[in-house]
Amino acid sequence: MGSQKRIAKELSELMETPPNGITVELVEESNLYEWRVYMDGPEGSPYYKGRFLVRLSLPTEYPFKPPALSFGTKIYHPNVTNDEKGSMCLGMLKSDEWKPSSRIAAVLEFARQLLAEPMPDDAVEGGASPSNIRMIRNAMMKSHGSGRGSLFGIAGLKA
Repeated sequence: MGSQKRIAKELSELMETPPNGITVELVEESNLYEWRVYMDGPEGSPYYKGRFLVRLSLPTEYPFKPPALSFGTKIYHPNVTNDEKGSMCLGMLKSDEWKPSSRIAAVLEFARQLLAEPMPDDAVEGGASPSNIRMIRNAMMKSHGSGRGSLFGIAGLKA
């Protein structure tokens, strides 16, 4: 019951004063453990003007066990698996690095910052280097005029 109280408090705080470029909602009103998170691509990054759906799953043991994050929007990024799962590699979410004092807002801000500053040392997709991402984005902008698409988020995705 303590985890539900903490999750409800964090959710309320995130909905009242969301971090820049992030909005959250529950997948189902009756389930505090599954969230939909919408992240805007940070300005100055190859993902700028993209909007990304991120799934957040909280274990019933939260805050003693870390949440899990995965991209619901296909993204080409060195720290995100290029498969249907879209799993993120975030050091702070590893069991041995997680601290119960960590807050969901900080996790989401860190994940969004990862879009601007990938961590090549923790790469799960070696070919998705920052330079390759910029090269593909530039090619998409030249050929399509927007640079938006499934690899970079969905423009106009509604929160």
